[in-house]
Amino acid sequence: MTSLTESSTDTAQDTQNAATAVSENLIEHPRGAEPGKPGRRDAFYFEQKNRLHDAADGKGRGGARYGRTGIIHTPHGDIHTPAFVPVATQAAMKAVLPETMKDLGAQCLLSNAFHLYERPGEQVLDEAGGLAKFMNWNGPTFTDSGGFQVLSLGAGFKKTLAMDVTGMKSDDVIAEGKERLAFVDEDGVTFKSPLNGSLHRFSAEISMGIQHKIGADIMFAFDELTTLMNTRGYQERSVERTYRWAQRCVAEHKRLTEERVGKPYQA
Repeated sequence: MTSLTESSTDTAQDTQNAATAVSENLIEHPRGAEPGKPGRRDAFYFEQKNRLHDAADGKGRGGARYGRTGIIHTPHGDIHTPAFVPVATQAAMKAVLPETMKDLGAQCLLSNAFHLYERPGEQVLDEAGGLAKFMNWNGPTFTDSGGFQVLSLGAGFKKTLAMDVTGMKSDDVIAEGKERLAFVDEDGVTFKSPLNGSLHRFSAEISMGIQHKIGADIMFAFDELTTLMNTRGYQERSVERTYRWAQRCVAEHKRLTEERVGKPYQA
């Protein structure tokens, strides 16, 4: 009886918390944003709920298993994990209203930093109050870094890759009828716009600057996405390069967090 009572109380509390969360206007007033101050770090944290029991057979470090569920608390709301994250590439779900996405159970949306950089531009989103406000989405948002475009505009395979790479191992392989539009070097990537052919430069620092202005709750570090066709040697060099870029992303993120006062904290 005690367990049933506690369960009912917990359920009621969860319902009340959910109602409170829905009633919060986090588009206009994201948590942890104070005028003249950097976004508060305590507005973003992970609350663990359940974790896999340690393995009796000793697999993992000392039998430890790290799979877990929980809640990601962000300035624009909470994400209960595991979560399905729909992709609103250019700050919109095609043919679906933000309110409908909520009704369908979406907790958060992901947009593409490179495409938003091309249009309408990160400055427009910044002046609009950030990604969530720009698309009238009262919930958390993600942005990728532009790293996927290293693949889609580089090898030209778009979103489809052949799984059989027999006789195709080459660091310069290009899809038939495609032109390479992404060129990687140690410092970053030069992109040729698929819209008008203009050249654009992305580096760890530039990607962080763009994503800070777009204003998503969670940003991705700038990386090089390789293909199955790249040689092992290239894959290894790419991983090492991406690690160096990640270190630069973290440093630039910290600098921008202190510099861009009045904005909610971004992770």
